[in-house]
Amino acid sequence: MPGIVGIPPENYAGDVTPAEAWRVLSENPDAVLVDVRTRAEWSFVGLPDLGAAGKEPVLMEWQQFPTMALNPGFAADLASALGNARKDAPVLFLCRSGARSRSAAIAMTGVGFGRCFNIVGGFEGDLDGTKHRGTQNGWKAAGLPWMQS
Repeated sequence: MPGIVGIPPENYAGDVTPAEAWRVLSENPDAVLVDVRTRAEWSFVGLPDLGAAGKEPVLMEWQQFPTMALNPGFAADLASALGNARKDAPVLFLCRSGARSRSAAIAMTGVGFGRCFNIVGGFEGDLDGTKHRGTQNGWKAAGLPWMQS
């Protein structure tokens, strides 16, 4: 898959830029975006808007708000939601900055999903010089569609 950042690690398919993730989601009817942030983040920060690609993101917390404890049912619940038909499809994982989504990509690779990618920079990206997110990198900074409720 072109646009992969660096060399793919051994325990998941690799990292993609937000622009590459959008291209894959737009062009591949089987590709899916899994947003692993918390319910609070989805509600208050916003969500990727995949309407132009004819899709909706799958929402599955990697860590559960407010304790931020790991979601013990994450892999089983997501595997059930995606179904066996998606085991060979690109599954693109998104979180705030790219850390939780990388862990989720590793976990799903471990249960047999072979094309799990982490979206580098996540939804909001890294902190800038004024300690704000959303301006340096990530989904929002790339100018990709998103919405708030």
